[in-house]
Amino acid sequence: MRALLLAALALALAAQPEDSAPRIDYTAERAAIGRYQDADQRLQDVGWQLARANAAFCPKVVPSIGLQLQDMASYGAPAIARAVLGLERDFAVQTAARGSPAALSGAFTRNREVIALEGFDPNQWPAGPAMEWQRLVRAHDHVEAMLTGHGGITITFAGAETARVQPVEVCASRFELMGEGRKAVADGARVVIGIGFPAFEYPEEPVFAALVAHELAHNVLGHDAWLDRNGRKPKHVRRIEREADRLVPWLLANAGYDPQAAVTFMTRWGSAHDAGLRMRRNHEGWDERAEAMAAEVPLVEARMAAEGKADWATHFAREINPDGGLTRRAKL
Repeated sequence: MRALLLAALALALAAQPEDSAPRIDYTAERAAIGRYQDADQRLQDVGWQLARANAAFCPKVVPSIGLQLQDMASYGAPAIARAVLGLERDFAVQTAARGSPAALSGAFTRNREVIALEGFDPNQWPAGPAMEWQRLVRAHDHVEAMLTGHGGITITFAGAETARVQPVEVCASRFELMGEGRKAVADGARVVIGIGFPAFEYPEEPVFAALVAHELAHNVLGHDAWLDRNGRKPKHVRRIEREADRLVPWLLANAGYDPQAAVTFMTRWGSAHDAGLRMRRNHEGWDERAEAMAAEVPLVEARMAAEGKADWATHFAREINPDGGLTRRAKL
C-alpha cells in the first residue's frame, strides 16, 4: 500500500554511485507520502459522507469516529518513513474524515503520533517484515471494538495528551486506498480503490463520489456473499453490477450530492475506459449502465422532494433476491 514511497526511495537510491553510501532524498519521500495521504483524505472524506448519510437504510451499521491510522510497518522502509514523518514510534494519524467526530474534535491532525488506543499501545504489538498490513488492521479492529463495547475511545498521543471521542453509526464498510493500481473493488467489508483509478483526476467531488458509491453499493447490498452462495457466473456478476449502478443515485442523494453525478461519472469514465470483451463479459456497456443510472434519478428526486430522504431500503427495486437467486424481474 506504500508503493509511492517505495518508488521514490528506489529512484533516490538508483541515483547514487555504487560505491557510495545511499543518500535519502527526504524531501522527495515526504512529498510522495503527502500525495498518498491527500488521495486517502479525499477517499475517506467521501466514504464517510456516504456511509454516515445512508446509515439509516443499511442492513448493518457500526460505530465509527472517522479515524484512519497509519503504521510505519506497512511501509517498504519503516525507519525512513519514521524519519520522514518525525516519529519515534510506528503509529500515527493518517486521516480524520471531514465532518466525522475525529475531525470535529480537532485533535487528529495528520501524522500526529499515537501511543495508546483506550489504554493499549499498538506500537507494542509485534510487527512483521516491511510492508506488513496485518497490524494496522488489528489496530482498526481494536478501535471498532472499543467503540462498540465502551461507547467511545480515549486516544493518547505522544506527549501524553489525550482525546476522548464518541462515535456515530455508519454503514458497515471501511475505505482503503491502494498505493498502486487502477482498480476499484468491494469485498463485503471494504471498499478498496487504487490510487491510479482515473476518477482521482476528476475535480468534481460528486463525480468522484459516484465511484465510491458504486463500490459501497456492492457492500450494503450484500453482493459478495450473494455471489459466494449463487456462483460467480457472468450473468450473476452482470446483475449485481447493474444493481450497484442503479443504487448509486440513491446513495449520492442522501449524502447531499446531486444524483445526476452518477450518470456524469459513468459517461466520463465509461466512454474512455469501459472497452473490450473482458469488461463486457461481466458488465453491460457503459452507455447502458449510464441509462440505468439515469432512470433512477427521477425516482430518487421524487423521494427526496416528498420525504427529504431517498429510502432505498424500502423503495429500491432489487435485481437479485438477497436470500435466494435472481428475482423474477431479473429473469425476464
